[in-house]
Amino acid sequence: MQNNNGWLGKALENLKIKSLNDMQQAAMLPIQNGQDVVLLSATGSGKTLAFLLPLVPQLQQSPNTASVLIIVPSRELAMQIEQVFKSLQLNLKVTCCYGGHKREIEENNLVQPPALLVGTPGRLADHIRRGNINTATITTVVMDEFDKTLELGFTEEISFIINALSGLKQRVLTSATQMNDIPALMGLNEPVELNFLTGQEQDALEIKTLLSPDKDKLQTLFRLICMLGNRLTIIFCNHREAVERTSSLLKEKDIVNVFYHGAMEQQERDAALSKFRNGTSSILVTTDLAARGLDIAHIRYIIHYHLPQGEDIFTHRNGRTARMDASGTAIVLLGPDEKMPPYIPADAPVITLPETAEIPEKPKWTTLFIAAGKKDKVNKVDIVGFLSNKAQLKKEDIGLIDVKDFFSFVAVKKIKAAHTMHLIKDEKIKNKKVKIAIAK
Repeated sequence: MQNNNGWLGKALENLKIKSLNDMQQAAMLPIQNGQDVVLLSATGSGKTLAFLLPLVPQLQQSPNTASVLIIVPSRELAMQIEQVFKSLQLNLKVTCCYGGHKREIEENNLVQPPALLVGTPGRLADHIRRGNINTATITTVVMDEFDKTLELGFTEEISFIINALSGLKQRVLTSATQMNDIPALMGLNEPVELNFLTGQEQDALEIKTLLSPDKDKLQTLFRLICMLGNRLTIIFCNHREAVERTSSLLKEKDIVNVFYHGAMEQQERDAALSKFRNGTSSILVTTDLAARGLDIAHIRYIIHYHLPQGEDIFTHRNGRTARMDASGTAIVLLGPDEKMPPYIPADAPVITLPETAEIPEKPKWTTLFIAAGKKDKVNKVDIVGFLSNKAQLKKEDIGLIDVKDFFSFVAVKKIKAAHTMHLIKDEKIKNKKVKIAIAK
């Protein structure tokens, strides 16, 4: 079915995917047929494609009219969906709306209606109240991670948005956890339930425990990181203050890391995630904000520095690793006064740390901040050309490039960074002098 379907075959080719998985195949027909659907499937199983692909024919029929609205609980998830949709290369416009993003930019993007609208509840409701979105044309609404959206207290905005959609015919809800009661405000009409939750952790995910002899678990965490080496690792803490304290104390012990939480400015968040993705740091210390919506490949370890507040959060944290066909390990760090939660397997292996701790090898990349982005008509090709010509960098000296609206991040080999900065200090990108610095 996939590869002889014209656009679908090309889309999968662009995504470098040979075929849809069972869950994605099961979602195609009911969503294409306009039925209400509740899709339950584990984090990392490919739910984004499961609801995007069946909606493409509808989007192609009305490319200049917003007919599909996707509501998500976080800006990170909104941007991830936007990126996946763009990767399909369908020549269809998508507009992303979320807090922390300039509303004026979104308003300009909405003047010519996109085929697909993606956004967080608060910002979408704001645009609807201002008359920036023609709600009458929207016939399908997708609520991705709907359990989290409701959990975060967006019920009022969701109710307002749904009531504003006078032409709404189809509702698609997705979640990585089972919900016993779906609120009536969703207005589901005889929904098709596709339940691909097994109730068990993915086979590729191994769960281990580590006992800390001290109530302050930092020394145990430090020794654990030394044992794990420089593989991609996310450390989850329960509070923003704990994230910054843990990050700071690890840095004092010469462990390179970045931190990430909801109180940071958007540019700071983007910088942290870019550094984590591009190899400038192999360790991300974060709150549960990163438990959803972050699609970063090859994360090997999840460390629960603080015990999660419940089984759902445990599941979502672990979903950052062992994605699709990859393997990963979740490590639960227990203090002397902490009890093992019932949802963690009683027979989970206990880690024994080596007697000596050896600091992991330092990352070989560093990240440059460039104060120009998409709105300045700067793209990845421009940045590669600039660094190749002006900084005399070879292709292998330039790593991942992340271009945002008004700024960009680019990884360069650390040993070349100082010389690069010296060579480009007075140079221009596209005939414009812009600030370039080592990203903070």
